[in-house]
Parts: sequence; structure tokens; C-alpha cells
Amino acid sequence: MVFFCFLVDQRRTVRSSKPAAGICSRCGGCASVADMETATRVCYLLTVHRRTWRAIICTFCGAMLKSYRHYRLY
Repeated sequence: MVFFCFLVDQRRTVRSSKPAAGICSRCGGCASVADMETATRVCYLLTVHRRTWRAIICTFCGAMLKSYRHYRLY
């Protein structure tokens, strides 16, 4: 029996954000620091991989200006 499984989607969601100093280089809007989460789903059913990270995004146009890993201390 052969079972094929394929990547369905990858969703990025903003968990929280706060204002940051600086402006967007593309549109001149305000920047904010956001905690992001990427969830990768396979075969429409289950989430295989979740990753949290932090990014600096524009609040006006939504452009991602910089992204970097975010390590939580528990």
C-alpha cells in the first residue's frame, strides 16, 4: 500500500506586537515588533511543525523588515 502525503499550507500568525522605533523603508509607515508563529500542515489534517519567531513589520503596508529567532526562557 502506497500513501502519498503532501504539504498543504503554511500559516503565519501574529501572536502579539508592540511599537518599535523606526520607520518602514518602503512606505514610510511605523514599525512594530511582533511575535510570529508559523504552523505547517500536511494532508489537511494535522499540524506537523510549529515555530515561534520575532519580526519587525510595518504597521501600514505589512512588509517584513527584519526577522530573527526568538528563544523563550522558561
